[in-house]
Parts: sequence; structure tokens; C-alpha cells
Amino acid sequence: MRVELLALTHYLRGTGAPEELIEHAGRVCYRSESRGDAGAFIRARLRDGHESIIEHAAATFELHGISRACSHQLVRHRLASYSQESQRYVDLAAPEWVLPEAIAGDPEALRIWEAFADHVQRAYQGLRARGVRKEDARFVLPNATATRIIVTMNFRELLHFFRLRITSEAQWEIRAVAVEMLRQIAPHSPAIFGVLLESLSVQYPAFFDAE
Repeated sequence: MRVELLALTHYLRGTGAPEELIEHAGRVCYRSESRGDAGAFIRARLRDGHESIIEHAAATFELHGISRACSHQLVRHRLASYSQESQRYVDLAAPEWVLPEAIAGDPEALRIWEAFADHVQRAYQGLRARGVRKEDARFVLPNATATRIIVTMNFRELLHFFRLRITSEAQWEIRAVAVEMLRQIAPHSPAIFGVLLESLSVQYPAFFDAE
């Protein structure tokens, strides 16, 4: 799995930092003037439950090498934009797989998986050899098939995503994705995501120490 922060909202005034835009949006609500500390202002507004102002900033990530099982969970976050590698147009005669440790770490389970994966690969290749189009041959591919996806979320949706997916109840793969996304965006918005990173790393140290 590889996570890369590709883009952030750029504020055309000041330094261009996204938190400056969020502060400006918040101060429009209260008709107040900036005192030079956007972070303090934002933290105060979030404590008040005024989260709508952080919707004005957004971040774009590229996720590479996650499973289709993971991407199916990701796209359930509806307030986002996605561009995903297409199994309809991309030939997957030699697919990459993502395996849970429950399979990879158990020799017998791994043997069962490898036999299945070999069968899938041969089935896909056989269908393609018979002239079956990629859009139909893909029906044999399992959730373990690796994919690549671009995701853009505004800061409020990202906050929701992190709160939901970085917990002990979350599935391990999407949790690992969320942890890495949070790590990468936290330095760019310390008042929102730096605070959350600090809190979650104390609450769930194993999730962050494992990376």
C-alpha cells in the first residue's frame, strides 16, 4: 500500500495555507478580524461544534495497492470525489493481490489462497484468449485484487473519515490507509488534523507504532 498527498486547497491571500481560508470563512460568520492565529480560531470554532467552515478546504490523495475490498469501503464515504483504475479497460492477466495477515501468516491458509489465485489468473487469461472482453473477464476477479484510486475530500469529510476509520472496530486495511492519510495531512493543518493525530495516537498507539 502506498498513500500520497497530491494536492491541498491553496488560499490566494497570505501564505496560501488552507487554514487561513478556513479562518477567513469563519470570521465572515462573526464579522470579526483576524488576530494572526488561524489555528487558535479554528480550534475554538471546532470546540463550539462549528464544523461547516472547514468544508471550504479539501485534500486529494492517491492510494496505490489497496484491495478492492478496501476501495469498496472507501467509496461509501459519499461526500468525496473518486477516480479509480478501471478493470474494464486495464488488462489484469497478471494481477497484484492484497492479503490479510490471517491468510499470509498461516501456511495452510496461504496454500489454499495460492491455489485459488492461480485458478483465477488462469481463468481470466483463458477467457481473454477466447476473445472475452476485459469488461466481462473481470467478473472472475476477487476482492483481493489490488487497485489504484484518487480521492478528494473536504476537511470536514476527512475529519469524519478519520474518526470513523481509525478505531478498534474498523477493518485493518482501511484503518491503515486512514492512519497514513492522517499522518500526511496533519502537518498542513495542525489545528484540525494535528490535534486529531495527537489524540488518536494516544488512544490507539498500536495503530501508529505499527507503521
